[in-house]
Amino acid sequence: MDTAEDQVLIRSRSVVVRVVAGETLIVPIRGKVGDLGSIYSLNGTGSLIWKLLESPIKLSQLVAAVANEFQVDPNVAGRDVRDFVREMRSVGLVESPTVASISQERPVGREDRVLAEW
Repeated sequence: MDTAEDQVLIRSRSVVVRVVAGETLIVPIRGKVGDLGSIYSLNGTGSLIWKLLESPIKLSQLVAAVANEFQVDPNVAGRDVRDFVREMRSVGLVESPTVASISQERPVGREDRVLAEW
């Protein structure tokens, strides 16, 4: 069984993402419609984690990347990244990939899609 640090994570495919003025905005898709009541806004740290989650990545690699990028103690980064990932999982924005989903190609241009409703 994998330890928490070896857990592989990936972002959910049921979202639309847009970067506006340097801020990452995530809109979950529910029933083929953007859930505008549940828009998530990520700061710089969250945006880095989100970008890294584009491909399957271990939790330990996320922690190392955050600690390195922001020059923080790895223990502090670990606690913060684990809390962030736990919260993202609880609302369905991050998941553990299956073998089948790892091998599937990701949609092209998903992050560049502009929401007409905005």
